[in-house]
Amino acid sequence: MLVRRYNPWQELNTLERHINGLLGDTRVPSAQLDRDFIKVPSAELHETDDAILLKLELPGLSAKDLDIQVTEDAVHISGERKSETKTEEKGTTKSEFYYGKFQRVIPLSPRVQNTNVTAVYKDGILNLTLPKTEQEKNKVVKVNLEQPAA
Repeated sequence: MLVRRYNPWQELNTLERHINGLLGDTRVPSAQLDRDFIKVPSAELHETDDAILLKLELPGLSAKDLDIQVTEDAVHISGERKSETKTEEKGTTKSEFYYGKFQRVIPLSPRVQNTNVTAVYKDGILNLTLPKTEQEKNKVVKVNLEQPAA
């Protein structure tokens, strides 16, 4: 008779392998999996002494399809990528493009002058220059160094 030692972690390892097998297909875009998720534009944030430079990737959209609102502490971007409907007599069309509405809110840690924001939209890239408020530009924090007790 063969005696095996019970390993309680073995069941968790088996479960992990099953989950990894199910999620392994998500590396390839699938219309079935992507239809329930809302796509948001990719963003890049760069902070200088005077301003915050925000770059957003919005390919395939025109400026009239975008709504940009800036408060002192956040940038709200929403828009809609409309589907281009084509009628074809024969053939099948498969698409990995996302069509529909999106919305993204990007919080800003330093306060900005939302009345002086400049925007440039070219080649599907939106560049926002968000100047910091004078209080944020001149903010100086004093650091106290404690001397070790001798």
